Amino acid sequence: MPKIEEIEDTPNPNAKKFTLKEPLTWGVTRSYENAEQAQDDALAAELFDIEHVTNVFYVDRWLTVTQDGEADWPELVRKIAEPIRAAPAADEQSAATVAAATTAIAGLSSENQQRLDKINVLLDEQIRPSLQGDGGDLDVVGLDGNQLSIHYQGACGTCPSSISGTLSAIENLVQSIEPDIEVMAV
Repeated sequence: MPKIEEIEDTPNPNAKKFTLKEPLTWGVTRSYENAEQAQDDALAAELFDIEHVTNVFYVDRWLTVTQDGEADWPELVRKIAEPIRAAPAADEQSAATVAAATTAIAGLSSENQQRLDKINVLLDEQIRPSLQGDGGDLDVVGLDGNQLSIHYQGACGTCPSSISGTLSAIENLVQSIEPDIEVMAV
């Protein structure tokens, strides 16, 4: 059962990042934007049962919860902490759950897969650490010609700066290796 090590504010005033002493997953990202998406994940489903919770994102030793802006954070944090502390740590999860997670984009040509691999290396090195430090992340969901589609996760999903400044920074960075690419948040 994970113990909460630290609770941090994020740049998104409606999101809090919980750093844990034990991992919830081993490199498997769980991102849910509503209760329906989370129905097969016991922890996320319990968190969505708490009034005002609108997004749950977790990986390894941290979890981010976003609220609708209507709740008092100190009270909401106490409610959120209960299911987190009761959740099984990663070493108790089945290997089948971990093996079921995939991050590949279906239908990419080998040329586009190579392009995407280069882009992901760049994102892994220069973008994702900052986003993860703020309780979020991004998932590349598509590469169609010169259009790269990304989906913000966790605190980044509803953060005002993710759609403006962060998206522009990502596009400028990716254009350093692919000058004609456009980055779009979906």
